[in-house]
Amino acid sequence: MKYRKLGHTDIEVSLIGLGTMTWGEQNTEAEAHEQLDYALSRGINLVDTAEMYPVPPRAETQGRTEAYIGSWLAKTGRRHEIVLASKVAGPTSDPKRPSHIRDGKVRLDRKNITEAVDTSLQRLRTDYLDLYQLHWPDRTTMCFGRPAYPWRTDEYTVPIEETLEVLGDLVKAGKIRYVGVSNETPWGVAQFLKYSETRGLPRIVSIQNPYNLLNRTYECGLSEFSHLDGVGLLAYSPLAMGVLTGKYLNGARPEGARMTLFTRFDRYSKPQAEKAAAEYVQLALDHGLSPAILAQAFVNQQPFVTSNLIGATNLDQLKENIDSVDVELSQDVLEGIKAIHQRYPNPAP
Repeated sequence: MKYRKLGHTDIEVSLIGLGTMTWGEQNTEAEAHEQLDYALSRGINLVDTAEMYPVPPRAETQGRTEAYIGSWLAKTGRRHEIVLASKVAGPTSDPKRPSHIRDGKVRLDRKNITEAVDTSLQRLRTDYLDLYQLHWPDRTTMCFGRPAYPWRTDEYTVPIEETLEVLGDLVKAGKIRYVGVSNETPWGVAQFLKYSETRGLPRIVSIQNPYNLLNRTYECGLSEFSHLDGVGLLAYSPLAMGVLTGKYLNGARPEGARMTLFTRFDRYSKPQAEKAAAEYVQLALDHGLSPAILAQAFVNQQPFVTSNLIGATNLDQLKENIDSVDVELSQDVLEGIKAIHQRYPNPAP
């Protein structure tokens, strides 16, 4: 395994991080524990979850993912071996976002963040989180596949400064060590950094945004914050929800696969994205690589990536995902990726 610094902290996190959002929906508790055992045996130390998980978010299952991690921690006593990250849910103005958490009255304010942290710690059976992230902004902006800035004035949003003050108090209380953002924009990152510098509030150490061959929008603006300000990317959806493995090509819907089970996952199924995915799959095969390895090795090689958050529903997928850490893409492959990207630039933002 390879390791990279988490922002300006002294924490080293594994280049491959373990995503958990299927646990409690597509994966049982026993399977979750099996994945944790195997991931740690391969050198993974970053485990990422959220109060909202599993996905799709439902009232009946909400919090189950954290509970599975908590039961594993209680059983194994290996809390000191992992960097544990979770997230607080934001407002529910978008119909695809969960309205059952705290009765839908969710904001990134003191009441909600404090309650979210406390309940996550209870489910996880730990007294602190290494990294606590804002799952999405309090304001309406571009995230979760929205292709353009909505240019909408919200009736009210919790000021970023206020949110950081709450997080600062939780750091002082020892409940969280570091803070990060998720599904955030360049403007938002700049605001968080501004208040940390002018008010002495916690500095964000990471940003968890989508990054894959079909969505490289992170490179346009946000990557500069990684380079110059140390806000490292925790890249999620490196396989574009499995589309880059090729298993959905030509309209295929394998039994048990995420896009077969759940119609809400349409972010990467646009016609241009499917065409681009087919070309990336063929490029991998032409060079004797599995499509999944090519897609994830590309993410791993980016200098702004702190950790590549993989997700798997079985151990075979998990093993292949982790194996990508040992693959260095050749210049010929990189040139092939460049050519496809020029034909299909960010077909699934």
